[in-house]
Amino acid sequence: MEFMRSAMFVPGHRQRFIDKALGGLPADVFLLDLEDGVPPAEKPTGRALLAEALGRPRGASPTLRYVRVNAIGSAWLEADLEAVVRPGLDGLCLPKVDYPEQVQQVDALVAARERAAGLPAGSIRYIVAIESPRGLLNAAAIGAASPRVAALMFGAEDFGRELGLPTRREGEASRLLYARSALVVAAAAANVQVIDGVWPDIQDTAGLAADCQLARQLGFTGKSLIHPGQLDIINAAFSPTPEEVDYAQRVVQAFEAAMARGEGSIAFGGQLIDLPIVERARRTLALAARLAERA
Repeated sequence: MEFMRSAMFVPGHRQRFIDKALGGLPADVFLLDLEDGVPPAEKPTGRALLAEALGRPRGASPTLRYVRVNAIGSAWLEADLEAVVRPGLDGLCLPKVDYPEQVQQVDALVAARERAAGLPAGSIRYIVAIESPRGLLNAAAIGAASPRVAALMFGAEDFGRELGLPTRREGEASRLLYARSALVVAAAAANVQVIDGVWPDIQDTAGLAADCQLARQLGFTGKSLIHPGQLDIINAAFSPTPEEVDYAQRVVQAFEAAMARGEGSIAFGGQLIDLPIVERARRTLALAARLAERA
C-alpha cells in the first residue's frame, strides 16, 4: 500500500511550481493538476508540461506522481489521458465522481493507453475524489468499482457548494463531520485509503494541526493540501508519534504474554485490551517501521 499522508495539488500549467515540487518537496503524492487549477485556455500547455515532467528521473524521491485529469464526460479527458498516461505516471486523480460506472468507464480508456505506452496492465492507480452528495451516497461502491482505486478523497469545496454553503471559505471540511465520517466508512468498506479535504487558510497553522488531528481520529489516512508550507504539519499528523509507537509495543508485548498464559484479553494501563486493540497496535508498528525504512 502506498503512503498517502500528504497529497499536494500542483498547477500543471505553471512550470515554476512543477519544478519546485519535483525538486524535492516531501509530499507523499503530487496531484499534478489539469482540472480546476488550470484555465481552459492553458490546458494544452499543462498537458505538454506534465508530459515532460513525468519523464524526469525521480532520483531518490519516493513521492508518487498522480495527475488530476478533467472530469469524466468532459471534452478534455481523452486528451489528458493521451498526454499523461506514460512511463513516470503512478496514477490519476479522478474528480467529481458520482457513480461507480464512471470509474469503470475510465478503466477502459486507461487500459488502452497503458497498452499503447508499453506500461504493465493495471499499473496506473486512482485517487477518486468524492465531491457531491450523490458521490458520497455511492462512495463504497465507487471505492470497490476497480482494483485500480487506491484511495477516496474528500472534495470539501465542491461538496460545500452543492450544499449551498456561503461563499466565504471558513474551513468547511472541519465542520462537515457527517460527510467526512461517512467517507471514511465507505473507504474502509472498500479497503482503500481515504484522504481528507484541504485546509484553506494557509496562514492558520494551529487550525491546520487541529483539523489534522480530528481527521486522523475520524479515520482518515492523509490530507490534501495546496501549499508546501502545510506539508510538515500534515506528514507529522498522520505518522505515529514516538509515544504512540512505545505504547503500541507495550500493548503487543503484554497481550502476547497473556496469550502465552492462555488469556484472551488483559487489563493494561487501566483499560481492557483485546484482539481488535492489539491489531490496531500492530498496524501502528507496521506503519512506523515502513516510515523508518523510507527515511
